[in-house]
Amino acid sequence: MTAPIIAIAASLCFIPLLLWAGAFDLVTMKIRNELVLFLLASYVALAPLSGLGWVDIGWSVAIAAGILVGMFILFGFGWVGGGDAKLAAVIALWLGADHALAYVLYTALFGGILTIALLQFRLMVLPAQCLNVPWIMRLHAPETGVPYGVAIASAALFIFPGTHWMKALT
Repeated sequence: MTAPIIAIAASLCFIPLLLWAGAFDLVTMKIRNELVLFLLASYVALAPLSGLGWVDIGWSVAIAAGILVGMFILFGFGWVGGGDAKLAAVIALWLGADHALAYVLYTALFGGILTIALLQFRLMVLPAQCLNVPWIMRLHAPETGVPYGVAIASAALFIFPGTHWMKALT
């Protein structure tokens, strides 16, 4: 396959699934394992065809493994969910070692903004029409965590246009 076709296939796998992951986490506070596994399988199928060398793929795997370990440490403290940890790692795989630091920093930045916005939202009195919407009520409850998958997906979508996947389209 030619590089533009692989880039289009990668975009059709990566972008909609991240939008779904962020929206699903916002509404349910869960990230499905099937989504993470599909992202992983798509990477395994497309990366060798995209022009990435085995060294680059190896570095991406190493960085993703490091992010998985780091995220599971955060999970152990109760600061992120298990789905967040798995999603962050598979996204790091897709973005590559050269974008890992930016990805982590943007995830932290977007996560901070999301947390502040959510704290402000929880101080508001909800309109009557929102009181019958379960996911809004769950987000509004002070004991509910932060749907960090939104920040994770947002950071990835912010960085994705600069990756080797999209450079193949130019």
